[in-house]
Order: sequence, then C-alpha cells, then structure tokens
Amino acid sequence: MEVDISILVCTFNRSGDLRELLEGALAQETGGLFSYEILVVDNNSTDDTRRGVESFIAGGHANLRYLFEGQQGRSNALNTGLDAVRGAIYALADDDLILPKDYLMKVFTAFQVHPEISFVGGKVLPLWRSDVPAWLTQQHWSAIAMSDYGEREFYSDSTSRINLLAGAFRVADVKAVGGYHRELGVSKGTTGGTEDAELHTRLWRAGRKGMYLPHLWLHHKVEPHRVTKEYHRRWHTGHGRHYAIMRDAEIEHASARLFDVPAHLYRQAATSGARWLRDTLSGKPDAAFLHETQLRFFLGFFRERYGQFMDRGGPAADGQKRSALREVTRFARSLVAGKAARYNGNGAGRGSSPEVD
Repeated sequence: MEVDISILVCTFNRSGDLRELLEGALAQETGGLFSYEILVVDNNSTDDTRRGVESFIAGGHANLRYLFEGQQGRSNALNTGLDAVRGAIYALADDDLILPKDYLMKVFTAFQVHPEISFVGGKVLPLWRSDVPAWLTQQHWSAIAMSDYGEREFYSDSTSRINLLAGAFRVADVKAVGGYHRELGVSKGTTGGTEDAELHTRLWRAGRKGMYLPHLWLHHKVEPHRVTKEYHRRWHTGHGRHYAIMRDAEIEHASARLFDVPAHLYRQAATSGARWLRDTLSGKPDAAFLHETQLRFFLGFFRERYGQFMDRGGPAADGQKRSALREVTRFARSLVAGKAARYNGNGAGRGSSPEVD
C-alpha cells in the first residue's frame, strides 16, 4: 500500500525511547490531506525493541511496520529503510526524538509549496535530561545533534549546510545519488558519523536543492552522559575519523600533504593548540575546551589517515617502501620546493610569505 510520507526510524537498543517516539509519530495530524506510515528498522537490537513495536501493531496501528537489519551500522539501517519505504517522501526520526503533532503536516506542506526541493530541515531543539554545564553553548551543539539556524528561511547548498539527521527527503532523489555511504554512519561503540553531511554534498552536486524551514522543529533528548566533556572529546575524535574516510572536497584541497593529511589541517591544529594553551594558562577553561575539541577532530582525522597511509605499504612513487621518516623527508622537500617556486614567482627581494594550502 503506497502512502504519501514515510517516517523512517533506525533504532538500536533504546526500546524505551522508541516507545515514546512512536506514541508521537502515530498521533500525527493529517487533516485528511495525506497518508503516512512509520517504518522501524531494528539495527540488531538485543533488548525488547521488536516486541515493543509489535505490541503497537497488535493494538491496531496498521500504518506501523517493523524490519530487522542485522548488519551493524546506522548507514546500513538507513539504506535498508530507504529501499523499503512506501512513501514518495521520507522523514528521518531517531528513536530519541519527540515529534510535535503537526510535524508531518509541515513537511507535507513544504514539499507541496516548494516542488523544486529535494530535502528540508528545521530546528532540532534540546530536551535536557540533566543540568546543562556552563561550557555547553551552541558552539558545542553539533556533538549532541542539535541545530537552530535562526528565523530566516533559506535554500541549503555547499555554503549553507543544514543538519539532516532529522531531515525529510524525496525518496527518488536520494536513491538517484546512491543512498547513504556505508562507512560513515555510526555503529556500536563509535560516534561522530558524517553520513548526513556526505549525502548533503552529493545531493547539491547533483543539482538538488534543499531548504531550511525555521517553523519546522522537533525535540531531541539529551541524556546526562552527552553533556560531559568526555563524551564531546570522543565525539569530535570520531567525527575527525569519519571526515578522513569521507574525503570532503573542501578539506582535501591541498598542494602539500603529510601522511595523506592536507597541510592546512596541521596549521589549523597548531593554531588550536596555541589557543588552547593560552586560554588554559589564562584561567579560561571553557574557551580552552572549545579549542581542545578542534584538536580532537584533528587527532581522529590524523589517526585514520596515518593508518591508511601506512597500511597501503608497497612501493611508493620512488620505488621504495613507505616509511614515516621517508614521508616526512618528502614533505619537507616539497615545502622547500614550494617556497622557492613562490619566491621566484614573486621576484627576488619582494619579501613574499608563502603558505602551503
């Protein structure tokens, strides 16, 4: 049976949260204008997730379906759901979200009013489950999957990206660009996934438009462990690792690389390190922690790329086996050569100050 909109829920071992989400999802107001279903993809849960979903179905909710995806990883669950949804539009809903009753009505209206768009996103607002520490400002919201881009409606593209963890999409357009990257979604024991950001990039590169709607909002539960600095350290490290796998074009653009890490990331890390030290010595721990998260991102990125670089092994370009010392030597020579080329290009004595991109 086809429907207009599918709510796609990917879940793992959070049956209590899932029940609360489903109560709100099943109570959506349609005004008789559209039909919808809820598809729950159980990503190898070991709790009573399946029994909980089936109890709702047995209670008469015929628009609720259950699927099991045994291969761990959020992207795997998302792709399984993408292949199974019956709506032309699907709205993502993590199991720890709370949906207002008019959420789908706003999604449906947005796609009706704007037939040119392929996806929409709105505000993801925090539902705090504990006291919020003073350091946890909106600068740290990305780690807890929150977003609020203000009250202005705008199109989303490469320069105006939006949080798509709770977005809504045209199914055909997401399938046309290949669905979700399987290595970029979080799985058991990992965090900081980038599958949503990578999908956003492929959509706009394929000519698809997105839109941010300030009146479209929902709540996201923030459990106590997610307001700790330890969690944020792990998240930013994982985020850096996933970006290293993702190979985002804006980050990868570089004329020099060390262990396949763009040189500009080393410069940024050095700047963040200097600012962290300055703020630490000045007694500004909250400001210092923001710079620490940037260093954690670099650490995750570097570890992943260094591991990839060394694992490749085999003959390098000069016919010799890769080694850390040889790579550092090659990098230093490239910097010297680049400096000389820039100096000559600017003319002797002009005082050029070369940088490596």
